[in-house]
Amino acid sequence: MFSFAAPWAFALLPLPFVVYWIAPPYRETTRSIRIPFFRHVAKAAAVEPKSGSIVPSRARFQSIVVTLIWLLLVAALARPEKLGDPVIVENSARDVVLALDISGSMDQRDFQTPDGTPKQRLAAVKDVLRGFIAERQGDRMALIIFGTRAFVQAPFTEDMNSLNGFLDQTAVGMAGPNTALGDAIGLGIRTFEASEVDQRLMIVLSDGADTSSRMTPVNASAIAADKGVVIYTIGVGNPEASGEDRVDLDALKEIATRTGGEYFFADDEAALVETYQRIEELNPRVVETQSYRPRTSLAHYPLALVLVLILISATGLHVTQHRRGSI
Repeated sequence: MFSFAAPWAFALLPLPFVVYWIAPPYRETTRSIRIPFFRHVAKAAAVEPKSGSIVPSRARFQSIVVTLIWLLLVAALARPEKLGDPVIVENSARDVVLALDISGSMDQRDFQTPDGTPKQRLAAVKDVLRGFIAERQGDRMALIIFGTRAFVQAPFTEDMNSLNGFLDQTAVGMAGPNTALGDAIGLGIRTFEASEVDQRLMIVLSDGADTSSRMTPVNASAIAADKGVVIYTIGVGNPEASGEDRVDLDALKEIATRTGGEYFFADDEAALVETYQRIEELNPRVVETQSYRPRTSLAHYPLALVLVLILISATGLHVTQHRRGSI
């Protein structure tokens, strides 16, 4: 499709006529030589003498060239362009932070696969997370890991393949043996400071009680609620264990309740898959759609024609003057 980006420029087309009307050809009176026999010369030349001035006139070819040059300059000023086919861009309006507990207790092999085979907790969680991440195409996701300390393993990205790569590099104990659940939530809140979307979702998976945070999980969740961050918590540990190995279900429930999220408990791989599916149902993806048409400027074509016409006109004028000088 062909169009003009500045069609108002065509209003300049009558400008030469306006200039000619406002400023006609310049005329002035000059002294002349008087000769006594002027009338005899005029009579001999069969010319009737009269007063006035001489305004040089253009040849028809020059008038046509000048007119074409003006039309092409105005057309270039109107910025002709070619419009491509519409391009639709979908941007997700949701940011997701995954906070994954990798404390020492995640090394226990008490998770059951669908065929009943025992599996390491972290390995089972990573297998399920890979599928969950793969289905988030278009979302922005970040990965936080926590043990004794909390770290950003991967900042917000739309590249789900690279996020899965960072997940694969995660191992039990690399952040320390304890559980800093409150610090992980606080780090997630700071991560969302770079987010400009309204839907902010944090998924926290933990298998132990908080033992090393500088901020309690409850206080951290209150701050998250003020910041508009919804937290979904998943407990994967043993609620009947003792010490750090006992998952604090009450704390996970209160964290989710304070932020408007929900709490889930998964004791095997199938339950974990259902948990992530349920989270997706509760928070359907919000998409912002933008459409645009690529534009290719064509202004250089009329400008190139102007240059060609100027060269042709200059060449023709030079040839005419040369012929006149040879007579």
